[in-house]
Amino acid sequence: MITDCATRRVLSPTDRAILAWDRALRTLLTPATSARPDPGLSAPEAELDENDRRLSAALMRINHTGEVCAQALYQGQALTARNPEIASVLEDAAREESDHLAWTENRISELGGQTSVLNPVFYAGSFLLGIVSGLAGDRWNLGFLAETERQVEGHLAEHLSRLPETDTRSRAILEQMRSDERNHAETAVMHGGVPLPGVFRRAMRAASRLMTGATFRI
Repeated sequence: MITDCATRRVLSPTDRAILAWDRALRTLLTPATSARPDPGLSAPEAELDENDRRLSAALMRINHTGEVCAQALYQGQALTARNPEIASVLEDAAREESDHLAWTENRISELGGQTSVLNPVFYAGSFLLGIVSGLAGDRWNLGFLAETERQVEGHLAEHLSRLPETDTRSRAILEQMRSDERNHAETAVMHGGVPLPGVFRRAMRAASRLMTGATFRI
């Protein structure tokens, strides 16, 4: 059973399906907004040459698609979560991830880049994966969340090492994102998430490599 965080009323399966569809459309078709200030705006804009600008835009495009996937994943997980408290944890994480979505989208625009045309495909796949994760039970659902966030944190660390040193705006955004992802993983474990078998962790890393390789270019 899932409750609407705004009204605390119980949502029927039909209500949840409509809400999930609405969020999918808003994620994919409307400009993202954030509840928290954009950390990139606290840093000065650097003078980047064309190669550095393209690199930064490509890395931020990967992270933007990652946040699109996160929105889909959490919506799918919350849709099938059996415990209202777990569903609330997932909804809270999704709201913070929506900040990341807005920050990366804004930064891509500042760099003169474009978001990935593959976002709808990755959204659909992540949503289905979230549903399957939720159906497996809340402990595995949270374990999947924790492992996802750990892998994302690792990707962010790698991207921070690849960013041009002078791109302090992108760096500030990724640093805050990395902190949030770490907190999400810790929260999932605290609420009972269990470690995933190695084969699942390896499959997740392989899927992530596919996504990052594709969105780096398109």
